[in-house]
Amino acid sequence: MDAASKKAYVIAITVQVILTGMAVISKAAFNAGMSTFVFVFYRQAAGSILMLPLALFLQRKNAWSMPFPWLLKLFLCALVGNTLSLSLYHVSLKFTSATVAAAAGNSMPVVTFCLALLLRMEVVKLNASGIAKLAGVALCLAGVFAIAFYSGPALSPVNHQRAFHTHASVSGHANASSKTTWIEGTFLMVLANMAWSVSIVWQAALLKELPNKMLVATGLCVFSAVQSFIVAVAVERDFSRWQLRLDVSLLAVVYAGFVVAGVSYYLQAWCLEMKGPVFFAVWTPLCFVLTIFCSSFFLGEIVPLGSVVGGILLVGGLYSLLWGKHKETPAVSRGQVNMRDCAQDEEEHNEPNKYELEEATSASAGEQEV
Repeated sequence: MDAASKKAYVIAITVQVILTGMAVISKAAFNAGMSTFVFVFYRQAAGSILMLPLALFLQRKNAWSMPFPWLLKLFLCALVGNTLSLSLYHVSLKFTSATVAAAAGNSMPVVTFCLALLLRMEVVKLNASGIAKLAGVALCLAGVFAIAFYSGPALSPVNHQRAFHTHASVSGHANASSKTTWIEGTFLMVLANMAWSVSIVWQAALLKELPNKMLVATGLCVFSAVQSFIVAVAVERDFSRWQLRLDVSLLAVVYAGFVVAGVSYYLQAWCLEMKGPVFFAVWTPLCFVLTIFCSSFFLGEIVPLGSVVGGILLVGGLYSLLWGKHKETPAVSRGQVNMRDCAQDEEEHNEPNKYELEEATSASAGEQEV
């Protein structure tokens, strides 16, 4: 394994650790009464404050020469992948738990596959790879329904002395205002991941047109800050909800803005450019495992068994889909190798003719000299 591959593994794991912290700290802030829409604006604004000066300083020549079509694509990608997905994500996080948020993250590749199938960008054949992909979709749906409709016995928290003292102390179906709220929150989380999945694929394609990770990450952050400000002003008319107190709310804004919106977006863009969206998606179950432990330890969440079972089904669906996609790759690679072999054989077959032509040319030149 070369140095670049090792770096990609380290970055992918680092991003999942950062996302784990975001789920836990954001949930603590919402339990403390912070507005979800105001939080989205503050985190995107903080990320813009961090990244915009760096981008203007390091990429000042490229920043001012970006054509309008690229800016429009960045704006739309930020609208779907940042503003819409983050708003849905944080509303659903408020209604459910950090564990559900991390578990639902494993549905992103499956949702992306379903969208590609509906748009006829993906084909399913009745072979091993096709059956594995369909099984992945089925497991993903089973996991979502298990989280939404099955509670089961509660798993006691690891630490009874919570690090974040908030108004809410437990997480589960009983912690939501009603069973309906929990179900709505679960499906809102799936919609958030659907929007995020679309943006991941879109961002990977955008990086091929504009191979500048700094400008792409900064553009997404700045456009999303403007968009989320408009949404927050329209939804939160009580400006007392905009005040930041010196508690976990401020910590959540600083962490989500500077670490998540700033650092992790750049790392994610680097990973997508180097290894592609599938490699990045493989590591999402790590966030689920870490979040179960951290939410129980730091928030004192009582995690329902249904959330754990649903998360395991989602992880199984993820890897079943990725295995099916992987089984398709060798066939394509073998086809490419066979084509190269045929080309080499044809070239070798034509070698004697080339030599004969050279000999005939030399003989003809000798006759002319004589």
